[in-house]
Amino acid sequence: MLKKPEWIRVPYFDNKNSEYISDLLKEQKLNTVCIEAACPNKAECFSKKTATFMILGKNCTRECSFCNVSSGMPDSVDLKEPERIAYAVQKLSLQYVVITSVTRDDLPDGGASHFASVISAINKQAPETRVEVLIPDLSSLEVIVDESPAVISHNIETVRSLYKAVRPGADYKRSLNVLKSVKNLNKNIYTKSGLMLGLGETYDEILKTFDDLLEAGCDFLTIGQYLSPSINHYQVREYIEPQTFKELGDIAGKRGFLSVASDTFVRSSYNAYEALPHIR
Repeated sequence: MLKKPEWIRVPYFDNKNSEYISDLLKEQKLNTVCIEAACPNKAECFSKKTATFMILGKNCTRECSFCNVSSGMPDSVDLKEPERIAYAVQKLSLQYVVITSVTRDDLPDGGASHFASVISAINKQAPETRVEVLIPDLSSLEVIVDESPAVISHNIETVRSLYKAVRPGADYKRSLNVLKSVKNLNKNIYTKSGLMLGLGETYDEILKTFDDLLEAGCDFLTIGQYLSPSINHYQVREYIEPQTFKELGDIAGKRGFLSVASDTFVRSSYNAYEALPHIR
């Protein structure tokens, strides 16, 4: 196991809003990827009274070696969840919100109709809020696109050569096709993807992934350091220096991404609202 360098230290945040967020989530029986995925930015985001909501239960039907979200028997679909999400969004006065989910291979549409219901509920209760959805590799995209979220995000996660080790239930080409299909259905919806580094990828593979994402029509990109949740998960192969993240972010921007966030603790929904100036 690699020793963490000194720059892998989560900054302290005076989290005076944490109790408020926690109570709201408990009251409305809502899940967040902040908690379930053990995100290092949870304290910062909660301090800003924001969170990334995770719909369709806590259990994922896949078991990716990098992810801290639990896998197992899927929860039943909660048809009242969209209204509770919308209420929480309104209560928090969010200008921008990210909605994600576990992967639900057990559902005929992978949960696409539930995503659509959540977007619709937010649009009705909080019409000024821009919605970003971070979706699994769904095939039934039309119902989501029809609700016109500001951004549809799908994470490529890693380079093609590492998929069997890191994302055995996923497929590199299929993930690219999700982004491409969104643009084919509605070119005015922005697309976004996220890439983790430190899993054993090469520099050239990172650049090739940039090109593949751009070819698929990806507009926004996040790049962050992979941190293994436990000794039972895929282990970190390398800690990327902060300067390298900056260089890669600059390269990605020059290659054509409209918005790039690249740093150690960047995650796919971290400070997602910063892309707002690029959104029509």
